[in-house]
Amino acid sequence: MSETLALLQDETNAALKRSFESLASNLQYTDSYLLQAVSYSLLNGGKRMRPLLLRLTGKMLSADTQDLNVAALALECIHAYSLVHDDLPAMDDDALRRGKPTCHIQFNEATAILAGDALQSMAFECLSSMPMSEYGESKRAKLVAILSRAAGIRGMCQGQSLDLLATDKAISLEQLSELHRLKTGALIESAVSMASCLSPQASEETDEHLRKYARAIGLAFQIQDDILDVTSDTLTLGKPQGSDVENNKSTFVTHLGLQGAKEALKTQYQEALQALTQLPYNTEDLRCFTDYMVARIH
Repeated sequence: MSETLALLQDETNAALKRSFESLASNLQYTDSYLLQAVSYSLLNGGKRMRPLLLRLTGKMLSADTQDLNVAALALECIHAYSLVHDDLPAMDDDALRRGKPTCHIQFNEATAILAGDALQSMAFECLSSMPMSEYGESKRAKLVAILSRAAGIRGMCQGQSLDLLATDKAISLEQLSELHRLKTGALIESAVSMASCLSPQASEETDEHLRKYARAIGLAFQIQDDILDVTSDTLTLGKPQGSDVENNKSTFVTHLGLQGAKEALKTQYQEALQALTQLPYNTEDLRCFTDYMVARIH
């Protein structure tokens, strides 16, 4: 990872923490067990790929920093909630996330369900009420529309449902790609769409090229996840290695073989870079982000 990208990742973590603490300070029950579970799930490490992508894109488009921080927190709240629920016994039944006990192991199953619920609603509280610039204020409804669409039955939740239904079944490569376009890709695409929404200078054409870029890196992200599930180890991954095989799930590796999956990753990487060449901006940071996405080891 480049020094610039590493610095922005640290800044993103710090901004998320500040924004969350600001929001939480206005709660009546500031020391509640539920809030502890929410904080644990949201701030318990992680690569911060989605908020980092949002902030990188917004920075390229000269969007207001505070507006981007609000959108980034909302996006990461949705992502964190999805992980809490995905780890539950009724879903993937995982005991480890980011190298630490999953929320239902650290607290209990009922609290984990409520923590996920709270994180989901907190995302939209962020977008509807946290301070934003005058331009950001005018885009609140559109931001809510982008994120809710990406998170719900048109995006991530539908993808998660397809994933559960595909367990122990043979599905086609096309079905697998569509599953992950929704489950993983929808939130990644929403990151660039929210950033574009917050920029007065972003055109519809710019937004389309950004979404094409995001679709490519979203699929690349999942292909790399599938590769790492085979080639890495639990300590490095921070979650159980080989869980896809253990849960009898279709992956890009099971469909294409390890080398074929690596070739597919390379194809998506090239498509992402090609989309960036269509943008009339300095895309160097996004190129670095793309390199990091496909070369990451966890």
